Amino acid sequence: MAFSKALASSLLVSMLILHLAESDLVIKTTVDGPSPSPSPPHIDCDSECDRRCKLSSRPRLCKRACGTCCARCNCVPSGTSGHYDECPCYANMTTHHGRHKCP
Repeated sequence: MAFSKALASSLLVSMLILHLAESDLVIKTTVDGPSPSPSPPHIDCDSECDRRCKLSSRPRLCKRACGTCCARCNCVPSGTSGHYDECPCYANMTTHHGRHKCP
């Protein structure tokens, strides 16, 4: 009977130590793991699209399309047209007809 109690208590202590060791490993992995990369700062799409579309013949349409593109890409090329190489995401968005979506 004493042997059985000793065996049960040593088994219980072993399981407790194993549990603590595993939880310590999880905590160290979580704390020492890679930190998330900081997201780039968001730009003010309204002012950037106002600048981009100020010379457009259809400024409201231009600002609406530019706003959509800016929100998705978080960038607007410099100038009032062109300069698509500065923002590849902005340049690669197309309409259903295959034309540039972004002004």
